[in-house]
Amino acid sequence: MKAGGIFYPLKGGILALVLFAAALASGAKFKTLVNFDGTNGATPVYTSLIQGRDGNFYGTTLGGGVNGAGTVFKMTANGKVTVLYSFCSLPNCVDGSNLYAGLVQGRDGNFYGTTFQGGDSEVYGTVFQITPQGILTTLHSFNLLDGAQASSALVQASDGNFYGTTESGGLSNSGTVFKITSSGIFTSLYEFDGSNGGSMPRGALVQAKNGHLYGTTQFGGYGTVFRISLSGTLTTIHTFTLTDGSFPNGLMLANDGNLYGTTYGGGTGPCSNGCGTIFKITPDGVLTTLYNFDSVDSWNPVSALLQGTDGNFFGTTYAGGTNGSWGTIFAMPPSGGRVTTLHSFGLTDGAQPYGPMAQATSGAFYGVTPYGGTGNAGTVYGLSINLPPFVKLQPTAGQVGSKVIVLGTDLTGASDVSFNGTPASFQVVSRSQIVTTVPIGATSGKVTVTTSHSPLNKLQSNEAFSVRP
Repeated sequence: MKAGGIFYPLKGGILALVLFAAALASGAKFKTLVNFDGTNGATPVYTSLIQGRDGNFYGTTLGGGVNGAGTVFKMTANGKVTVLYSFCSLPNCVDGSNLYAGLVQGRDGNFYGTTFQGGDSEVYGTVFQITPQGILTTLHSFNLLDGAQASSALVQASDGNFYGTTESGGLSNSGTVFKITSSGIFTSLYEFDGSNGGSMPRGALVQAKNGHLYGTTQFGGYGTVFRISLSGTLTTIHTFTLTDGSFPNGLMLANDGNLYGTTYGGGTGPCSNGCGTIFKITPDGVLTTLYNFDSVDSWNPVSALLQGTDGNFFGTTYAGGTNGSWGTIFAMPPSGGRVTTLHSFGLTDGAQPYGPMAQATSGAFYGVTPYGGTGNAGTVYGLSINLPPFVKLQPTAGQVGSKVIVLGTDLTGASDVSFNGTPASFQVVSRSQIVTTVPIGATSGKVTVTTSHSPLNKLQSNEAFSVRP
């Protein structure tokens, strides 16, 4: 059944899937927000938009900007874009160029990202920090031996450090895993060699509840899923065999503690070498194929999945759809079995999406396409399925007394903040931000903000907060 725009799973197999599809598809509303034209950026690729503490959205583009070498941009909720930084602004592009990956907002409020090329070497790329005002600092320039050509977003782990991968570089030029601090102290953690975990890692790393990081490689059999400790010990937990998928994209940690992902190819679909799959994998490496894409509705997903606040999974495909096979947005229940197409791109509104979608605290989804739009330079789009607003936490774990940033869409007039029912002191900093402190007696669970603007006057966090000893 559907209540307030939220899907509640029903027993009964096929009936539940039919109701799931009907409920979501009937309420989906799509809107193109930005048409990139080169001056405001061009070709956003693996970018997932980040909602900043100021309520705006931040992202990157592969090309465009003043020098045609990529940008960092800020966008309002209604689609007004401001270019914060145009890369290759310095001689020989020592500040970096060509951004495939999106940004992550650190606990210090700054954004962190990577460039695919540029830097001191002019070709191997960089790691950078950029303030919300657009002041850029290059933290590290890759030199091939310590990595090259980073194409995936960073993740800030529980120890406060940032972790990422490069597609190439290292002694075997097969890619690396690295760690870097917010001040630029760089450590190479692991070098792939084609046999020890595959090669060419792609997709942002994900930290599971056990503290380890998980990621995927494009090669090594038909791709792998690996686990790596924060100290750099890597274990391959699954090697794809084509029948269960090939060329995996990034992973997502779901509410049940398992990891979920997509593969570009493989599976049992009728496409040559398979149409791609959706899979679940446990932290110990037990893989279950949840869905095999076919050539009827959509196929060849490139992006990682997103779990919405309704518990369902959302993603995009590079191909398929009813408007010329320019790709789709789809939804799937966690149990798998069926996907529902929420939107078919038609080139004029975007084409061939690569990047994962993001859910804003308003409840709406946002994403990018690298092609299509009025100038065929890519788009930013919004998608609403009438999910209610919520709040996000930065960070999602901490000790009693530690500071937590609560992000929302309209937090003015907040009268209460509680951690799993325990009241906390707080300060409303702006319409989009509250600063609070983990209270004495708090236990792990959702954080709730009481306002006069939200449904039932309650806004709940999309993730549980973990209170550490």
